[in-house]
Amino acid sequence: MHAGCARLAIGKQRPYLYSAPQLEMARGNKRFPADRTRRRLNACDRQGPNFLKVPLNMLNSLDLPGRPEDTRVVVAMSGGVDSSVVAAMMHAEGYDVIGVTLQLYDHGAAVAKTKSCCAGVDIHDARRAAEKIGIPHYVLDYESRFKEQVMDRFADSYIAGETPIPCVSCNQTVKFTDLLKTARDLGADALATGHYVRSATKGNKRALFRPADLDRDQSYFLFATTQEQLDFVRFPLGGMPKSQVRTLAEEFGLSVANKPDSQDICFVPNGDYAAVIRKLRPNAAEPGEIVHMDGRVLGEHNGIIHFTIGQRRGIGVATGEPLYVVRLDADERRVIVGPREALATRTILLREMNWIGDQPLDEGDEIEVFAKVRSTRPPAPAALRILNGKAFVDLANGETGVAPGQACVFFDSDDETARVLGGGWIHKTERTGTCAVDFPQAQTPVSAA
Repeated sequence: MHAGCARLAIGKQRPYLYSAPQLEMARGNKRFPADRTRRRLNACDRQGPNFLKVPLNMLNSLDLPGRPEDTRVVVAMSGGVDSSVVAAMMHAEGYDVIGVTLQLYDHGAAVAKTKSCCAGVDIHDARRAAEKIGIPHYVLDYESRFKEQVMDRFADSYIAGETPIPCVSCNQTVKFTDLLKTARDLGADALATGHYVRSATKGNKRALFRPADLDRDQSYFLFATTQEQLDFVRFPLGGMPKSQVRTLAEEFGLSVANKPDSQDICFVPNGDYAAVIRKLRPNAAEPGEIVHMDGRVLGEHNGIIHFTIGQRRGIGVATGEPLYVVRLDADERRVIVGPREALATRTILLREMNWIGDQPLDEGDEIEVFAKVRSTRPPAPAALRILNGKAFVDLANGETGVAPGQACVFFDSDDETARVLGGGWIHKTERTGTCAVDFPQAQTPVSAA
């Protein structure tokens, strides 16, 4: 087990610590001892009549072989309503359910934090939900792993002039790699999460699709899911609207039924990214120049970590014309600004592309896809081509404010049933009407590319 220890969260303020062997009771045993799991058959009677009103015929099947009572499912419980309902659904259907919650950052700093996932109060809520449902629950300490793979990368990406998406990195490295391995160690047949995305068998493998509730669509954040992971992970909420999930939570008698959805990045209090970066990298906020594309030096800034591509407010200069951040030069510590039209992007160069389409991509291939360059944008027509071992995306209608460090995700269509084909991290962009590559000296026109 990667975690090193398991934390069984009993109260809000201080969890009790247990060594890794506490989980050995589950490893290698297809069932927990009777006193831990046979409560399932009587749980409905003890929790009142509302527990029996759940419309089981409307629940999304896990599409697993074998009987539910012979199938172990680990549920990633964040303490929110979505994952809690998943655990209750799986338990109600008769699966052998184990709830697992990840402690991802310092517990003392997380206790009172709200509107994020995996905070101290969320660990407590996950524990309460597991107790209500009647399933075993473990809190695993992934603090050092999370810092290394998510927080440090987040800080380094901002320092490099990028705009990172830590939730994708967390899914990619912690939840769908480390937690998945732990689930296998526990003898699980599947890992279930509360993500709003659908998966289904297509041919001899699983495929990923947009959810029924497009207002909650999280497919953009799961583009890095590999085929091996996709075959093991299940998303029971993919066919449900959020309103139905909250109704189910009430019928299951879960205290989180009306809990607000998480909104912030879990380790960024009040959205202050710069403060987190300075704590992780004390020398990150180095001052530099704010330069117009025409070469004029307009002022100074106190660190490029305070800026992102497409930003208009808070630039700190007044020129009488609307200005946007069009480029961040980390090497020279320069913020380049210009008019909105300078943000128009036609071509994107990707790095670390993940492909989960039916056919592999080969050198020289070019296929039509629908691409999203931001989680809030709809999929738009594009062409994906492989040239010299690199992945390029040509945007048919162009996009504005495309930022390195964000993701470009591919779909097979732009409708509500679209399949996710993969994606990659945006490395570089080619802007409309600009061709210069090197950053020129001041008083020389500056490229936005």
